[in-house]
Amino acid sequence: MCPPAHFKVTYSINPWMDPSKPVDVPLALAQWEDLRDRYRALGHTVELLDPIPGLPDMVFAANGATVVDGRVLGARFAFQQRGLEAAAHLAWFRAHGYREVREPEHINEGEGDFAVTASYVLAGRGFRASPLSHGEAQEFFGRPVIGLDLVDPRYYHLDTALAVLDDAADEVMYYPGAFSPGSRAVLARLFPGAVLATEADAAALGLNAVSDGLHVLLPAAAVGLAGALRERGYEPVGVDLSELLKGGGSVKCCTLELRGS
Repeated sequence: MCPPAHFKVTYSINPWMDPSKPVDVPLALAQWEDLRDRYRALGHTVELLDPIPGLPDMVFAANGATVVDGRVLGARFAFQQRGLEAAAHLAWFRAHGYREVREPEHINEGEGDFAVTASYVLAGRGFRASPLSHGEAQEFFGRPVIGLDLVDPRYYHLDTALAVLDDAADEVMYYPGAFSPGSRAVLARLFPGAVLATEADAAALGLNAVSDGLHVLLPAAAVGLAGALRERGYEPVGVDLSELLKGGGSVKCCTLELRGS
């Protein structure tokens, strides 16, 4: 995770960002600290990446890399405003003893574009990632990569439209309306028991969530989704990240998962 010390919205690279709306940085930091503290209270370790002045979106740490079995595939950002973040993430991983760290050739925005289940790496495309990044990830991780087409600009990253609930059991939740008809068919075939989000919960960025297999941290406004999760035996944990939502991110965007580190 990376504190939002320099968070602000001065440009717009997704439909959620409106530079005319001021950001309350102390409130954003307090909300971020609440998320960090909830992870720790649940027994998780939180590693911190130092924020860099002039890179306001570094708080969205999930976009900086994808880690599978201790192997790190870095990010290559689609917009120049975020480009320098990639090097900061790679430097952190190298400094912390990760030996297999790859700088990518093709555009991918880390866990914004890649979601890891037990059997697959799900890969979004349509607004940010290059389709060529899917083959690059498959070769590097040695796992099947399933391409999914995003068609609604509000859900510009896969992690705004789909979340992995239990990577040991291939359980996910997603919003069908974010995907093309063919991709919806693929998701229905691969995950017939998935939790399906309503439009209202998706619009609250309810799918920008993190699950440890039992607890699901998600935006507090996604009340319908929380109820559906309880019915499946999960324990939803609502979190208010309303200030960070002004940048187009929530729980998952703030969280890069270090798998097999």
